[in-house]
Amino acid sequence: MTRAIVVMGVSGAGKSTVGAALAARIGADFIDSDSLHPPANVKKMTAGTPLMDEDRWPWLQLVGAALAAESSNGTVVACSALKRVYRDAIRAMAPSTAFVLLNVATPVLRDRMTLRPGHFMPVSLLTSQLETLEPLEADEVGLVLNSDRGIEDAAERICGQLGSLHHKPAAKSA
Repeated sequence: MTRAIVVMGVSGAGKSTVGAALAARIGADFIDSDSLHPPANVKKMTAGTPLMDEDRWPWLQLVGAALAAESSNGTVVACSALKRVYRDAIRAMAPSTAFVLLNVATPVLRDRMTLRPGHFMPVSLLTSQLETLEPLEADEVGLVLNSDRGIEDAAERICGQLGSLHHKPAAKSA
């Protein structure tokens, strides 16, 4: 079974909630990569300024290090991982990482972000995230999942495909 999993997607896709539910189901450690952002990144996003690649590299190194750390339980990380190069940076440190891309309709994303109290990511940055998102490519280990049927359903469907995730490239799931 895959021991390092990134639940990825744009803000509001449900990365943290689905990732935590998945980790609980499989008995893995859970890390929300938002907690790994340097204060300067959080300050930029809070101000509505999109991060640049140079802002992301140190953060992605921390994400990769967290996934590469020895954990007998495995590790699930919620991380946007929007571009292929970001996922490559994570895989450079944790080569066996599998990615689960959560797809959600844009109006649902906007609603979720609006209803999310106290989060530093404003709705105004959603468009830039959607423009930046590069879907998983055929040679990347992972799956694409429509996560519009709820947290537990998404976690259950991911669990049902975990055994095969490590051995196949990205697959679409309904």
